[in-house]
Amino acid sequence: MDLQHWLGRATDAIQEWADTFGLYRRHPSLDVADDRFAPVFAEFTDRLKDNYPFFHPHYAGQMLKPPHPAAVVGHLTAMLINPNNHALDGGPATAKMEREAVAQLAAMFGYDTHLGHLTTSGTIANLEALFVARELHPGRGIAHSADAHYTHGRMCHVLDMTSHPVRTDDQGRMDLDALADVLATGAVGTVVVTAGTTGLGAVDPVHEILPLAERHGVRVHVDAAYGGFFTLLAGAAGPEGLPPEPWRALARADSIVVDPHKHGLQPYGCGAVLFRDPDVGRFYLHDSPYTYFTSGELHLGEISLECSRAGAAAAALWLTFRLLPPTPDGLGQVLAAGRRAALRWADLIEASDALELYQRPQLDIVTFFPATDPAALTTIDAASARVLTDGMTAPEPVFLSTLKADRDAFAARHPKVTADADDARILRSVLMKPESEDHVEYLHDRVERLARGTTPAT
Repeated sequence: MDLQHWLGRATDAIQEWADTFGLYRRHPSLDVADDRFAPVFAEFTDRLKDNYPFFHPHYAGQMLKPPHPAAVVGHLTAMLINPNNHALDGGPATAKMEREAVAQLAAMFGYDTHLGHLTTSGTIANLEALFVARELHPGRGIAHSADAHYTHGRMCHVLDMTSHPVRTDDQGRMDLDALADVLATGAVGTVVVTAGTTGLGAVDPVHEILPLAERHGVRVHVDAAYGGFFTLLAGAAGPEGLPPEPWRALARADSIVVDPHKHGLQPYGCGAVLFRDPDVGRFYLHDSPYTYFTSGELHLGEISLECSRAGAAAAALWLTFRLLPPTPDGLGQVLAAGRRAALRWADLIEASDALELYQRPQLDIVTFFPATDPAALTTIDAASARVLTDGMTAPEPVFLSTLKADRDAFAARHPKVTADADDARILRSVLMKPESEDHVEYLHDRVERLARGTTPAT
């Protein structure tokens, strides 16, 4: 895609549409001359250089990457109109696009029926799911993995619910025996299952948790904000294929959250929440005497805790899905490249004498640490911090991130490491850009040299 060409076409198309309503004079209070704008824009673009190169495959740190050009064009084109998807009169076209895109997400997870909408983030999407959980089981709390996203503990506090963290196993997944003990207390109304933790990319055993929850009369909410789109690789042929059982089980979950602004190629913020039972919409019931008046159809604001939401986010997702649909042959091919890259790097690390794999990647997140002598938490922590800093400041930089692992988690995976501290930082790389597949060997060589304390060749 020629981004500049299509952005030009976007402004032309919106102007042609606007001209059909008749000419008018813009108010002089809004006028800004080009010669006044130029120096401010130059300062603005110069300040934007104070960023890491999230677009480049040598950036292998956090969950950051640029949106697809189609999403950029869709978002900016709709933004010229600036629709608000709260009510149908605020964004008739983009509200329809939102419903269509959300229906594609629901189909991807195997939902036959659904109620759902886009949100500004996975945090808000999870807040909505926990809000419904509270309304369905008042007075009962939420169980979630100890490695689940911190948003669940925070949102439980916001909703005045009790949070019950459940210990994890030696792969970062929710421990079933520990969960059974918590559910046996009767204090839990909903269990949050994580399909792709943000630290390790660990996938809780959804298919095993569902029957356990059912026996205790407990609902299941799946936080798939990070990993949801990996359902497209369930049972796929090749090394990128994932065990199908947990992903196929998503269709039986009561609610699901997924973030298109992560693996869905969208700009921030674009989250989504889906409920299997449309009847939960009754908990959102409210009236707005100046808002819901142009249509008898359901307004998206009537099934959302948020009010104003950018219709541009829906437009961007809809346009992207028209080109790269959430199917194994569409968006699945993008995720497959990142998954193969993570597995390849894990293999290289396992064969290295300078690096050690913390655990095998379950999705596209690789965790590892420098081999140290002595092998102790303090030396590993210091070496990881040095590699992170040296990598970012090298003449040809490589960008990683770190993850803090506590002594128990370390002992479960690497019992020979001396636990001389409460925790240690390890190195973490998120290979969510498909281009990473072509740069794994380069990344590994650079990081291996950094771990040895040698200057990478330039």
